[in-house]
Amino acid sequence: MQNAVAENIATFLKQYEPFHFIELDDLKSIVLNSNIITLQKGKSLFKINDPLHDSFYIVYGGVVHLTKILDAEEILHSKCYAGNLFGLRPFFAKNNYVLNAIANEDAILYAIPIAVFKPYLTKYNAVLDYFLENFATQAKPKKENYQQFKSISEIDTSASDSNYSYFQDLQYTTNPTVIDANTSIKNVVLKMIADKSGHALITYNNRLVGLVTDADLAKKIGAGLFQIEESITKILNPQFIVVDKNISVAEAQLLLLKNETTHLCITEDGTQNATILGVVSERDVINSQSNNPGILIKEIKSAHSIDELKYIHTKYLDIIQNSFTKNIPIFHINAVASELLYSIIQRNIQMAMDHLGTPPARFVWLAVGSQGRKEQLYLSDQDSLLIYEDVAADKQRDVKYYFVKLAKMVIGNLEKLGYKLCPNDHMASSVKWCRSLTEFALVYQDWMVLPSKKDNDFSSIFFDFEFVFGEVKIKDALESHIYQKMKSNTLFFDFLGNKVLNLPEALTFFKKIAVEENGPQKEHFDLKQKGLQVYIDAARLFALSYGLKGVNNTYLRYKQLAISDPKNAEKYLDFAENYLQLQHFRIEESIVNDTDGSFIKMATLSKVDKEKLKKCLMQIDDVIELIKDKYQLTQFS
Repeated sequence: MQNAVAENIATFLKQYEPFHFIELDDLKSIVLNSNIITLQKGKSLFKINDPLHDSFYIVYGGVVHLTKILDAEEILHSKCYAGNLFGLRPFFAKNNYVLNAIANEDAILYAIPIAVFKPYLTKYNAVLDYFLENFATQAKPKKENYQQFKSISEIDTSASDSNYSYFQDLQYTTNPTVIDANTSIKNVVLKMIADKSGHALITYNNRLVGLVTDADLAKKIGAGLFQIEESITKILNPQFIVVDKNISVAEAQLLLLKNETTHLCITEDGTQNATILGVVSERDVINSQSNNPGILIKEIKSAHSIDELKYIHTKYLDIIQNSFTKNIPIFHINAVASELLYSIIQRNIQMAMDHLGTPPARFVWLAVGSQGRKEQLYLSDQDSLLIYEDVAADKQRDVKYYFVKLAKMVIGNLEKLGYKLCPNDHMASSVKWCRSLTEFALVYQDWMVLPSKKDNDFSSIFFDFEFVFGEVKIKDALESHIYQKMKSNTLFFDFLGNKVLNLPEALTFFKKIAVEENGPQKEHFDLKQKGLQVYIDAARLFALSYGLKGVNNTYLRYKQLAISDPKNAEKYLDFAENYLQLQHFRIEESIVNDTDGSFIKMATLSKVDKEKLKKCLMQIDDVIELIKDKYQLTQFS
């Protein structure tokens, strides 16, 4: 690679974590040993069960989809845009890929050899800290990158949410083989055999002084370097790594990687003088990767009744609450929780199909609104669409009857799980929202061409839809139609912009938080309508006008907008963080008071929290000004 090209690539990488921690000269050295790959639309970089590559990848241009196979269908796991890392599995596992990497459009990638990059994990503590910080429970939102989380979590084929397990306290061996340093190699081996152990912790005066593993014995004794009658001190490894009992899966994995070792010693306080509690091996880490959501997914898939799903759903709610109390980043909880909820919906649909018989046509079930944005962390109402393929006129009635009946069963079961019916009837169980592809295409087209005429039916949440079950090509066809009709549609964007401007104001004239003055919510603040809704609706408007197809999550929309509109990047990034903070308030309210978190009682907030809330609300003025600056807002003012 020519130096000029390498310099350009290094400059590009410098914009993104963790590369911005690395000095430019070192980045150039990395790049000089890397490769540029072009991937045409529809082509695969790697497939499920392919042997691991010796490189990981960064997207320079285009979009790469990571997909998985679930119930014999290929479904989307995550999307990687410019600056996103993926293909990191070789860092963390030894078995084959568990995802497909496919170019959704022509893509340019940088392939960085893992052997080249590894030394920089040690040289730059901040690079390793970046990985640790993004996995550890105290991660700070500004350090997080959703797509990298999703890519790093290429662990479990059954569920993309297995990455939740990275945050768990690691389940390790609690009955390690502990042997005094005066013991012979032979007796150590006999003890390890008796304990069925692949390691031994060596102590002197009850103080940990070394570690011996099967590999040490095989190399040093098998090669004849030492005799089995000699002391174990001859072959023990004195450079062992000691960690405390609260180590997470992520920390263990990265420490094993950084120190090129296979075992970590666990003590009470993380020092070698403390009480020995156990050992973490590579096998422990691998086993831990299948815990929690991955296991829950398997339980969901094998459930045969709504009662079973009810029980599983309580564990799903526990995951949300536990991860929130452990300070796991909100957007990451969103990603994990939504995949679990989608699995529950999928199982409900499958059970309904088992009851009703084979569907008369192909169809797709779409989550809409907060579910479609992967932001439903509370038991709020449900919104959905069911779209079936176009069928002959004489079959239309029977096909619609089947799907409405199916949707009523699914919606009814979700209601039993705690998800209220949408007060506006925006659900697939309604004949209005259970239609053919052509019918839906016309509905969206009418909305966008004459939005004011359809105001009673129109809801902008229908532009926040996400695939849950069925034929993904139907969803793709509708999405393509929508974005084609949306191009340069200033009237429609004008309409959406005015909708945002007409939302109730969060602050009074004197810049105080506008609480409810009367009614059952007196002295409460309407967090949903006066706070979250502005950020949600504005992100949707900006994303649609910039043609950001397939990006529904509010936080991610702002992150992507910062790339698409660099002039206002700082504002978008602030909006993203403000939105997460407001969502944090809502989840906390939901957990503490068992509500949907729409209203929060100001008297219960600390002074610090009130300041955080006010800061988020103050910046709504910036949101409004940006809308006024970008759109005409005259047709509906």
